[in-house]
Amino acid sequence: MDSIAVQQLATALLIPLGVAFIAYKTRSFDLSGALAGFVVMAIHFWADFRFGAMLLVFFFTSSVLAKVGQEKKRLVYADFMEGGQRNWIQVLSNSCIATILVVALWDLTGGSGLCLDSVKSPSITSLVGGIIGHYSCCSGDTWSSEFGVLSDTQPRLITNSKRVQKGTNGGVTKAGLVAAAGAGTLIGLTFITVGVLSKECTHVATWKQLLVIPLAALAGLCGSVIDSLLGATLQFSGFCSVRKKVVSKPAPTVKRISGRRILDNNAVNFAATFLTSLLTAFICLCVF
Repeated sequence: MDSIAVQQLATALLIPLGVAFIAYKTRSFDLSGALAGFVVMAIHFWADFRFGAMLLVFFFTSSVLAKVGQEKKRLVYADFMEGGQRNWIQVLSNSCIATILVVALWDLTGGSGLCLDSVKSPSITSLVGGIIGHYSCCSGDTWSSEFGVLSDTQPRLITNSKRVQKGTNGGVTKAGLVAAAGAGTLIGLTFITVGVLSKECTHVATWKQLLVIPLAALAGLCGSVIDSLLGATLQFSGFCSVRKKVVSKPAPTVKRISGRRILDNNAVNFAATFLTSLLTAFICLCVF
């Protein structure tokens, strides 16, 4: 194993190990979440530093936002957890699609030649686009939810624009939608910045890569909208007259607000990221 491979292996192990340890100690992850997060991060960093960087941006921004305004969130969410602690199911529901795409890219390229260029390689372009779309969606949905619940504006149900209680699945606010686009923009900037520092493309391809930024912003916004549509229709929301909060399960004391009990929150996240990744991959093929 040459020195570059050793350095890459060390990066792929040490950074995820440190991040997983910090996440566990700060209660962003429980033990199962920390172990799953370590494996996922290690795969990302081993395949390409840009993928690991996008994952870290999603994780750190989500963790920071989860700790903001916790007293206010405790009044809204019936299943509120201190620090937004995530388990392995939540980790995988927000990362397994991207991880599969990362492994497929590594098998296809060996971790080199990952510029977005559908003329030279449509398969690489679509896979990379899918990963960008994945983390733009995850970040967009998280930012939208966090900024939305902290906003003083009462959300409106995305399917009929009626005002609903905060914490209702499918409820959206202007602040939340703007935040979703901002989150996608940050993912796009991360991909471009790390790519400029660590990768080389042809001159034309390098400049064209900048289109990733508005594309990622659109993916963040679309991902949040898709998540809200699925939440409003396939995920139950009801108001409990005893707890005075929005809950996700029917009960005698719960009045239905929207949705059906078909998907839970993790399934909605998975479906939204899958659809956004697919859409972003297709757009990348058309744009690049």
